[in-house]
Amino acid sequence: MSLSVKMQRSYKSKNGNRTFVYAVSGKPSDLEAYKEAQGEFYRVDDKTNEPLWFTTRCIGKNGTLIITDNGNVVPDMSEYDEAASLAEQYGGNLGEMLAREAAQRLLGGNRKTSSAPTPESTADDDDIE
Repeated sequence: MSLSVKMQRSYKSKNGNRTFVYAVSGKPSDLEAYKEAQGEFYRVDDKTNEPLWFTTRCIGKNGTLIITDNGNVVPDMSEYDEAASLAEQYGGNLGEMLAREAAQRLLGGNRKTSSAPTPESTADDDDIE
């Protein structure tokens, strides 16, 4: 089963809790399983008719949902858990670097994979016509 989620918006509830709203997508059979698992909490977007998932814990711009054996819908946080474990395991500067790289990747940030200069940055001003 593979249910993907993409953040649509967030808002503060009347209780003052930050709530994150994700659009849910997947194969029709997976979406039907999601609908069944959500029961009375199943909601769809008024404009797009996409199923929605609400949570008070941000999981980034995109993610994956799992339906547990008990029928609960939860985010797949295994990549976050792996990143936290590696950062803790190595600690120090290496752990901090691993944590930063993982956070950039998981949160969809742009990150440079190499510190090598690009061809544009090595060109002399005389080379530009």
